[in-house]
Amino acid sequence: METAVTVFLTILALYFGVGLLFGLYFMFLGAAKIDSIMADSKKKVRLLLFPGVVATWPFLLIRLFKPNTAD
Repeated sequence: METAVTVFLTILALYFGVGLLFGLYFMFLGAAKIDSIMADSKKKVRLLLFPGVVATWPFLLIRLFKPNTAD
């Protein structure tokens, strides 16, 4: 049981570690590629969005590298 908990916590730590790195990139460079309004947003707005970016980084990564198409 302890091994399962250790594996789960390690995977969770890796997920959020990658999310933190991706979040930093996304907040300063990547967000403007998806949403033109983010290019002019203030740092406080980006700081508010940062936890959500860290939590949902796999979806945003796909969206960031998907070719632009009219939705």
